[in-house]
Amino acid sequence: MKCPFCGDVESKVIDSRPADDSARIRRRRECLNCGKRFTTYEIVETVPLMVVKKDKSREAFDREKLLQGLMRASYKRPVAYQTLEDIVDSIEQSLLSSYEREVTSMAIGELAMAELQKVDEVAYVRFASVYRQFSDINTFMDELKGLLSHQGLGDGKKK
Repeated sequence: MKCPFCGDVESKVIDSRPADDSARIRRRRECLNCGKRFTTYEIVETVPLMVVKKDKSREAFDREKLLQGLMRASYKRPVAYQTLEDIVDSIEQSLLSSYEREVTSMAIGELAMAELQKVDEVAYVRFASVYRQFSDINTFMDELKGLLSHQGLGDGKKK
């Protein structure tokens, strides 16, 4: 580590502790040349997760974009903001732990729909209608029928 006072590259670590966010380590160092002390922060370097979109273009994964989509689908629904945050955290963790550096937007959408379906069916259908780009009422009805049959409500009555 280069000393900010004299420029020498030899220093020793005097103290190490987690920083406020626990994602970084704060290190107190002493220059072996001039004896002055300085602080450095160490973070884990992460490789960005890239999203391959439908048109084959690529962009960095943006958790805020996913969260905004879930919020739009859950608008005026009894879904807590923290629940949506938890869904995004779960999806992001799942994607990062897969060790794949590229993921399709389609795969992210499927994960989001699976999570929304557990939380709120209306939000799920809203998200699916945008994500799957229903071309007509028949494809929309097919999705609803699939949802109903999945719950054992195919005839519209609870069993």
